[in-house]
Amino acid sequence: MRGLLVVNPVATTTTERVRDVLTTALAADVALETVVTKGRGHGLELGARARELGVDVVIVLGGDGTVNEIVNGLVESGPAGEGPALAVVPGGSTNVFARALGYSASPVEATGELLAALREGRSRQVSVGRARYGDQTRYFTFCLGMGLDADVVAAVERRRDKGRRSTAGLFLRCATAELVRRVGRSGPAISITAAGGILGGVATGRAAAHGDAADGDAADGDARDAEAGGAAGTGETGGAAADHSERGAQGREPVEVSLAIVCNTRPWTYLNNRPVAACPEASFDTGLDLVGLRRARLSSVLRTGLQMLGDEPTPRGRNVVTLHDAAAVTLRADQPVAVQMDGEVLGNFELVELTDHPRALRVIA
Repeated sequence: MRGLLVVNPVATTTTERVRDVLTTALAADVALETVVTKGRGHGLELGARARELGVDVVIVLGGDGTVNEIVNGLVESGPAGEGPALAVVPGGSTNVFARALGYSASPVEATGELLAALREGRSRQVSVGRARYGDQTRYFTFCLGMGLDADVVAAVERRRDKGRRSTAGLFLRCATAELVRRVGRSGPAISITAAGGILGGVATGRAAAHGDAADGDAADGDARDAEAGGAAGTGETGGAAADHSERGAQGREPVEVSLAIVCNTRPWTYLNNRPVAACPEASFDTGLDLVGLRRARLSSVLRTGLQMLGDEPTPRGRNVVTLHDAAAVTLRADQPVAVQMDGEVLGNFELVELTDHPRALRVIA
């Protein structure tokens, strides 16, 4: 088995010792090439190169940002279900994607779990989301946020640039500061439209049709994406897209919120070892889920946050908007609003168009 080990040397918990333990443990099972990332964007190049060279498995030792770049390199030319498999050993501060796949937060324990999965030949195909914003397109593995969520991520990044360590405490302090800063101010208005799914407990065509689409071949992701893209207003047309749009939009008007979080799996993030389930029904085996707040007031954000941390998390209330298992979601703001993807800030945008790509990525898990 040929493998490519991609190491981000500046990730929060990545050390030479962990890298040496990992390479030694894999040596008996994988003909391994090790590459150290040189900066932002290098992971995308490495993922694309691994697919071109026909590598069997790409193993990432890094955080969610490095994983996101590798995934984009693997799937940018189409579904990677038959291409290199992806495995992740946690090396960042939160490691949401790796832990969502079932790996331990400890890189040493995760290495043992990876070895067992490789020897047993265990793999699965999972979905990814695709976002169009400005003149760019990018895939995400677990979440995209618009509004307050992204502002908090940006605040954390600014403090990390000044040498602060990323911790749950830092995240909470930044979130509190952002909420206090908004007191007495009107937040952005973000309009949500979706193709299919279940919004506010009302099922539409996408929810009923999803099972058949999810059981199709990996190549079906492209077909469903074209269909979902037209429904989301990306300018694509055709009979199938028009029919899907009519079914998905039946009886549904755009919903307005001041913050939106779109999830491709559960959880949205972690506070230390505690999962934060913004969208508790989200799964790599279904479409996109969303939770939004009509008003991002301190009291409502705290109440919803506590609901997300519960043993049976279910964000609810008159201020909460939820969406489950959608093929496409469009977020349109009345002003440029901060957007984050997989814990990395993309910038400020007015329009983000999202589509679900089922079974687009093969993972070792």
